[in-house]
Amino acid sequence: MKTSKLCIIVLASIASFGVVAKSGDGNVSDEAIAEQRSELAENTAGEGFGPQSPRDIDSHEGRNTLSFNPAPEYTQMNLCNIHFHKNAEHKGGEFTKYAGNGDGHGYQSGFQYAGKLSAAELAPVKGEICSSKHGDVKAGDTIEVHYVHTTAQVEPGATLGSCFNDANKNPQLRVETQVYVVVNDNTALDFEKLNEHEKKDGVHQAINMPNNTGKPIQYAGSTTGPGYNEEGSPFQVTWSVRPKVAKVNIATVGEWCEGNDFDEDHAHGVRNLVVNKDLLSEIQQ
Repeated sequence: MKTSKLCIIVLASIASFGVVAKSGDGNVSDEAIAEQRSELAENTAGEGFGPQSPRDIDSHEGRNTLSFNPAPEYTQMNLCNIHFHKNAEHKGGEFTKYAGNGDGHGYQSGFQYAGKLSAAELAPVKGEICSSKHGDVKAGDTIEVHYVHTTAQVEPGATLGSCFNDANKNPQLRVETQVYVVVNDNTALDFEKLNEHEKKDGVHQAINMPNNTGKPIQYAGSTTGPGYNEEGSPFQVTWSVRPKVAKVNIATVGEWCEGNDFDEDHAHGVRNLVVNKDLLSEIQQ
């Protein structure tokens, strides 16, 4: 995308703001997270920001009255990007276990699958999966996958910049969201197959997204990522978050990270859960 909008998106997804102190276990303090939330409230107050994401999908309360038309159903939009976050950005459904405050920059925080896994499912695998300077993906980890859709006429590609083009700089955006738990089990779902895409009825689609993980919770929100811990996201997004997790084979997650159409090779960090009701929409369902 050849506009400043792409720069905003990319910077917001990789940047973090402020200085945070870590405790002995590597997590920043509760006070540090509270300070980030205070900065977010201060930086958005009276500025006209719309509702933000991520949120607790089990809580329908919200006081942000800035409204926008919901995006069409994803089957009428173009899939433009697929990426994933280590630990769920959203809370609710089967992913309510808090991972901790993390490093203050979006890593080692978020929410995890609250159910139990077998010893076999948790068995370590050889080598590192989807490794980066922030760590890798291990058996038992929770990941939140974002299937991003746009009303712009685009091809699927790398970064959220793929969701815009010069002909449509203000498309409607929708994120179909599925939380997975990564397991050491060859019979679990194939991550590469889950992310296969093709053109269907004139639009690009992820053709194998799960359809048995509960009725999605739809709400009005924004783009996410730890770069927005202290700043409001200006982008309007319709979210559909499935409340149940699905199990995915860790070997196939590693294979996807080794090469895909989205240039994704590691897990992204998470934005702090938005709890300020002034920054949340009311869920209508």
